[in-house]
Amino acid sequence: MSEEQSFPVAVDAPDTDVTPMTLKMVGELLSLSRQSPRLRMLQKMHKSHEAGVQRMFNAMQPGTYLMPHRHLHPRKEETVMVVAGSLLFVEFTDDGQVANTILLQPGTENFGVDVAPHVYHTYVPLKADTLMFEIKDGPYAATNDKDVPDWAPREGSPEAEPYLLNLIKELAERANAAAEAAKASE
Repeated sequence: MSEEQSFPVAVDAPDTDVTPMTLKMVGELLSLSRQSPRLRMLQKMHKSHEAGVQRMFNAMQPGTYLMPHRHLHPRKEETVMVVAGSLLFVEFTDDGQVANTILLQPGTENFGVDVAPHVYHTYVPLKADTLMFEIKDGPYAATNDKDVPDWAPREGSPEAEPYLLNLIKELAERANAAAEAAKASE
């Protein structure tokens, strides 16, 4: 078994009826995300996969690859709020072109996003120790949680890293072009 397969992807929810969300909890989660080969770690707040609402913290480091996906079969809405760091939400067309981006940061105008089930999307952490809180319709089943398009490389595949690097390059070029256009219009 490889290191990536043996390293957990999530921390189970505390077995309590009332669970404080503490700095210690998220600090430990961020530490685990730095150690993880995936460069991210979930802290489940829901007690079972069958829960009608899935709630979790997702601690991420730059360089992690979250496959572009949607939650259409079955339909699941997703809401994300950034607690710390900086996260770029990326929306794709059905054929894999970048349709829209939203910079999400706590304490700013855009600190979260609500995503309809049919929208292909991913998240790109821009700062170390980025932390988001995610709420998604349940129940969870690994076999159908995400609809991953054919154009998106699977996590851990040889194509995943080059895809992520090219996506980041494209996003940087788009940001630079927008900045130049804004500067020219002054």
